[in-house]
Amino acid sequence: MKRIFIAVTLVVAVAAVARPARLASRVGAGFAARVLCGLVYNVGLEPEAAWHDYVRYPIGPAAALITTRVLRDERAVEARAAGIAHARAIHRDGAGCVLVLDREEAALRSFADPPHAAPLDSGVAWPAGNAPPTGPSPPALARAIEAAFAEPEGEPGRLRQTLAVLVAHRGRLVAERYAPGIDEKTLLLSWSSAKSVVAALVGVAELEGRLDRTAPAPVPEWQEPGDPRGAITLDQLLRMSSGLAFDEHYGAINDVSRMLFTEADTGAFAARQSLAYEPDAHWSYSSGTSNILARVLRDEFDGEVGAMVVWSREALFDPAGMRGVVFETDASGSFIGSSLMYATGRDWLRFGQLHLDDGVAFGRRLLPDGFARYVGTPTPAAPEGRYGAGWWTNGGDPEDPARRPWPTLPRDVYAARGMSGQNVVIVPSAELVVVRFGLAQAEGDALHGIEPLVSAAIEALAP
Repeated sequence: MKRIFIAVTLVVAVAAVARPARLASRVGAGFAARVLCGLVYNVGLEPEAAWHDYVRYPIGPAAALITTRVLRDERAVEARAAGIAHARAIHRDGAGCVLVLDREEAALRSFADPPHAAPLDSGVAWPAGNAPPTGPSPPALARAIEAAFAEPEGEPGRLRQTLAVLVAHRGRLVAERYAPGIDEKTLLLSWSSAKSVVAALVGVAELEGRLDRTAPAPVPEWQEPGDPRGAITLDQLLRMSSGLAFDEHYGAINDVSRMLFTEADTGAFAARQSLAYEPDAHWSYSSGTSNILARVLRDEFDGEVGAMVVWSREALFDPAGMRGVVFETDASGSFIGSSLMYATGRDWLRFGQLHLDDGVAFGRRLLPDGFARYVGTPTPAAPEGRYGAGWWTNGGDPEDPARRPWPTLPRDVYAARGMSGQNVVIVPSAELVVVRFGLAQAEGDALHGIEPLVSAAIEALAP
């Protein structure tokens, strides 16, 4: 989410306005506790490395005002910001970390991790198993992957820090490389790539007859007679065309930061927003809409976190071969649909392959027929044809299709994308999936190197 929480630096100006300073401090403490908790207990990073690589840079200079404690015996992390705010995150096996906020910690800890499916056989080829690629990559692809891991020249501090690159062609793992300290078992943090997973879960629920994406979203706050929000459909939420007001300009006290790090019910926070435009009249990227969708899914299970986790595993993750997924929740029991899913590089690649195969994995249909085309079809209101339904697209301007986000890539490309250069890129015309996850310390495709990487993969494998 770009340098989303850099504006926690408002904490530096504590003397300016008391309420914004307190709110900025709460966001900073919540961000530090939540992210550090997930990286220490989900991923197994040492606290110092997690702080340095994932927390310190986004917070900026205000990191000097934040202190943290990793409480191993309690499986918790606490953070304090400028002596003003305190946050505590706790870890639950199978559901990851959650900010306690105003909820009873004992109730949050009562979650019992349901049984997991058996791990995949390391002697069987991906995607059915977890064997590595059987041979060397084509030379052109190997050079592109080498370039993806090489740091670009430029101003100090603008680091690419690629963690993982994986490539699948025609359903076969053809290339895989990890940074030191990362391997095929390491869980990689999604950031906004989680939005694409929430879209898939909505598709699963539709296939099961639980939801209808063309129908008005079942959001309790919108059911009063005459409330214009009551007409907003799940489709419009998926396509970021709901018309709801939501401040996605990242900073310490904007909507997305407050929602993620100070609110116990992220979906309820987003649902309280007013209507700024008629639905479908305006496109506006919104983490809030993804959390409304996650809350709709939660309500399908009456708020029972265990039931929701079991369903997500049995209906999507396990049959797709994604056996190690951890999708964190808020304190109300909703998945943090905008931001916080962890999965291995091979599982992110399987997620892309599922969509390349039109929602079918190992002979079983997991997503509705045509759903993968739906999510990868540009939304009419999105500029330059850049967004579909929970996925970024490359369709181009209707007036000039050549004018598109990734000019050197085919128009049918679509991608799950997240802050720091997390990408799951699908190229249907080349039967290709490319995964790149990293820790880029500045935003922009040129820094992440994703466009030349995918272009080289196409040229090497499907010229």
